[in-house]
Amino acid sequence: MHTDGHDLRHHGDAEVRDDGSALVDLAVNVRADTPPAWLREHVAASLTGLAAYPDGRAARAAVAARHGLPVERVLLTAGAAEAFVLLARALKVRRPVVVHPQFTEPEAALRDAGHSVDRVLLREEDGFRLDPAAVPEDADLVVIGNPTNPTSVLHPAAAVAGLARPGRTLVVDEAFMDAVPGEREALAGRTDVPGLVVLRSLTKTWGLAGLRIGYVLAAPDTIGELERAQPLWPVSTPALAAAQACVSPRALSEAARAADRVAADRAHLVAGLARFAGAGVRVAGPAEGPFVLVRVPAAAAVRRELRALGYAVRRGDTFPGLGEDWLRVAVRDRGTVDGFLQAVGTVLGAAG
Repeated sequence: MHTDGHDLRHHGDAEVRDDGSALVDLAVNVRADTPPAWLREHVAASLTGLAAYPDGRAARAAVAARHGLPVERVLLTAGAAEAFVLLARALKVRRPVVVHPQFTEPEAALRDAGHSVDRVLLREEDGFRLDPAAVPEDADLVVIGNPTNPTSVLHPAAAVAGLARPGRTLVVDEAFMDAVPGEREALAGRTDVPGLVVLRSLTKTWGLAGLRIGYVLAAPDTIGELERAQPLWPVSTPALAAAQACVSPRALSEAARAADRVAADRAHLVAGLARFAGAGVRVAGPAEGPFVLVRVPAAAAVRRELRALGYAVRRGDTFPGLGEDWLRVAVRDRGTVDGFLQAVGTVLGAAG
């Protein structure tokens, strides 16, 4: 889907398909070396139950308990992407607004459902930080990511919650919030913000993109509307098993340790990229997610040269609000980052 020159259906996995399958993947925002062995074994054990229809009650209760909510405020989905489709199809809205740059699937889903979508474009000169005054007062659906893909900006919870209005649905995509140490600025679990809908994904931190599992947290009447728009048994038995496991105390502790490692590895990546400031390289920031947004002169050519050296990064020009000089780079371990930085130096040296 192309709007104003932006391919809203281009995602990072396109960089590592086919001839990109052998590349070192810094394009997809799924944590490396996942799912862990214990989670693979837990999902595999669920396969003995495939003859029965999926029963999501235990997983739904586990997610509710993880956020201190009643089960009526939880809906399990086949990844966060399904939740965007359900919101677009089930909610009766007149003026949806999407805050960009951000994950493009919410706007694509709204357009597919026949909605005319307005955009609020956050500005590079403001550090891509939220300006609540830029959101039209009559918007009855507002979508924002936190931390935002691809900018890696973590907006203050108070600023995001301040977008709530009577008669407005406020959708906050927190797919990467569990990669933020302490999940600071999270709104998941809040029941005091009117019209709040929080989306979470379990595919990023746990490496379950191929299994498709996420969930929605919202008021019971909103959950009911979305549930009526779902097909029967929308989440598979293995995905339900994964959901229950990924909100267990063991998993939450492991995710917290992983978030600390991501923060350290991201600092290493940002420091390394800073060495190329003289070549015009700039990192948007401060970055708080498991990826960074980088401005690079002639980014398309740089991306092609990096591919030739064995590294895949995500093009940025498909995100509304970004132009051709942007790349998104996933945070990886220090060894991988050092190899990537060496390749960047080779490319920029050759370009210069």
